[in-house]
Amino acid sequence: MSDRRPLIAGNWKMNCLRDDGLALASGLASKLSGASERPECDILLCPPATLLADVVGVLGHCDIHAGGQDCHFDKSGAHTGDIAASMLADIGASHVILGHSERRADHGESSTIIRQKTIAAHNAGLTAVVCVGETEQERDLGAAIAVVCGQMDVSLPEDATAENTVIAYEPVWAIGTGRTAAVADVEEMHAAIRRKLKERFADGDAFRILYGGSVKPSNAAELLAVENVDGALVGGASLKVEDFWGIVSACK
Repeated sequence: MSDRRPLIAGNWKMNCLRDDGLALASGLASKLSGASERPECDILLCPPATLLADVVGVLGHCDIHAGGQDCHFDKSGAHTGDIAASMLADIGASHVILGHSERRADHGESSTIIRQKTIAAHNAGLTAVVCVGETEQERDLGAAIAVVCGQMDVSLPEDATAENTVIAYEPVWAIGTGRTAAVADVEEMHAAIRRKLKERFADGDAFRILYGGSVKPSNAAELLAVENVDGALVGGASLKVEDFWGIVSACK
């Protein structure tokens, strides 16, 4: 059995105004404090930047981490609308999601840019949750593993370790669509990611690899039981207390 502690991360994306977001964070904090047994996983919430400081305040000293959804690779400067990694750390964030397929596609972020952002996150003391994943066309062409491993080769800097970096595999075609990759496909991809990590990093076997893509309470236990799946990056289901807690509770 692996010693890697699972991580369940909620990516709220561009959702929640203040009242709803704080109610969601408060509801999850109450679930944790009222649980008869401590969940067998780490928990991370990544709200929009407008809510991050308030969510950190709501979570207080409970054992739920908060993170950003992106950061710039520069420490400061003329980057209107951007947020530096140090700014996230300054308001209490411990993690930051980088390279999500929606950033890669909607904002044209290359793996080279993700690498720069990952270095910035590490320099600020943040854990980088680096996302990789293939499109449906790339999978149909039989190139899924090559695409994902290629993204990892460029996106991960030499200073990446199991302590400062988490990998999140999200097949692009399964994000927000209700479709989930077949268990065999998840197992194959996570095994390939593990091999690549072990080839490149001395502690490659200790990196946590999350699965993301329409994870919900009804399929969480099956996905989390797959070898080399060390948690989940959750989108839509992270916006409902009961759904997200159902995924947390599936960690056994």
